[in-house]
Amino acid sequence: MKYAFIRVHQRRFTVSAMCRVLQVSRSGYYDWRDRPECRRRREDRGLLLDIGRVHAASRRNYGARKTWVALNDEGIACGRDRVARLRRENGIEAQRKTRFRIITEHHKTAPPAPDRLQRCFMAVAPDQVWVGDITFIRTREGWLFLAVLVDLFSRRVVGWAMGSRATEALASDALKMALQQRRPQPGLVHHTDRGAQYAATEYRGRLVSAGMLPSMNEGKDPRDNAVAESFFSNLKNELIHHHDFATRNDARAAIFDYMELFYNRQRIHQSLGDKTPEQFEREWFDS
Repeated sequence: MKYAFIRVHQRRFTVSAMCRVLQVSRSGYYDWRDRPECRRRREDRGLLLDIGRVHAASRRNYGARKTWVALNDEGIACGRDRVARLRRENGIEAQRKTRFRIITEHHKTAPPAPDRLQRCFMAVAPDQVWVGDITFIRTREGWLFLAVLVDLFSRRVVGWAMGSRATEALASDALKMALQQRRPQPGLVHHTDRGAQYAATEYRGRLVSAGMLPSMNEGKDPRDNAVAESFFSNLKNELIHHHDFATRNDARAAIFDYMELFYNRQRIHQSLGDKTPEQFEREWFDS
């Protein structure tokens, strides 16, 4: 490692000075430098390029395990420990450093709908259960609110809307998109928290008209709507916390890109067997 450091920095410092500081001999360094590179090291160097490419394609969000899965999916045979070692030695880390803190508003009124899930976040087919929630994103222009609906089967974002206020209309716009894109059969369970937007008479009327069954959290525990909270956690840790948005439009563009291009179509999910939501649904329909 000391010899490698000297080779990398020899344009900034003299070899003799670095050897003296690192307490190695110049002759030892030159012997190491001129020694033919072994096959394993050549292979590591090539694999490191592939690791860097996958890391960039994942928008610096993948850890060692997902990087290893992606490489093997491409036909690049390598071990998980080897990938982890090369990432560690070369300072390649996932950018998810800020822990997401959930901030929600809870109403003291009785829930207008029963909790039909009871934390059983499983579905055996698409469009059986949608989970929804609203979050906020800070911009220098003011808050931007995001409402989403996520399919419980594939974790795909099936409907979303963004606006400057967290209103019933915002939630309704996300529902309208989901209905237009998916056209679900009657009986779909629509699960959210107790937010006033979802308890509004107009919103519940839209659910009834679409043949959907409303479901709401029973308590204040965010685990009652864990899948929606998990999506917001990924969004904020993988995108929002690493940007300072000047305007709401800047944030809208970045969030659209994250949801539709990356999250739904490129990001592999461990809960889906290391498949993307789009791939997971496609394989189900083809089976």
